[in-house]
Amino acid sequence: MTAFWSALGIVAGMLIALQGPINAQLARGLGMPVAAAAASFLAGTVVLGVITLVVTQAQGAAINWHVPPLWMFVAGGCLGAAFVTCALVLTPKLGAAATMAFIVSGQLLAGLLLDRLGYFDLAVRELTLGRIAGACLLVVGALLISVT
Repeated sequence: MTAFWSALGIVAGMLIALQGPINAQLARGLGMPVAAAAASFLAGTVVLGVITLVVTQAQGAAINWHVPPLWMFVAGGCLGAAFVTCALVLTPKLGAAATMAFIVSGQLLAGLLLDRLGYFDLAVRELTLGRIAGACLLVVGALLISVT
């Protein structure tokens, strides 16, 4: 089953790589990057709202909207908006490959920190030489992609 989840991660990464240039082109057409990000989030909100309704109806489940603290709803949306806006601004400037390389590098560095600190109920994972070396290699790879 690990192969399935690994493949799903790769597919998700490919979708993110497609999202940047599509939203960048939308931003050029609209004349404003923030408007393109808003349109992207609006479309995603509608699609996810429909999927949520279908799944909850099919499973007979109720959503516990009152359980998570309000800041989690706000933070998640704000972080997503910042990500989408940055990606659509950076893609025409750096290219799709370099943008994705830097984004993945940033995700890995943040992931290492979150793992080390155990925030958000994550299991604590130590910073090993291998993990640090892997992160450094990824950052160097991103730099190489951006300059060649």
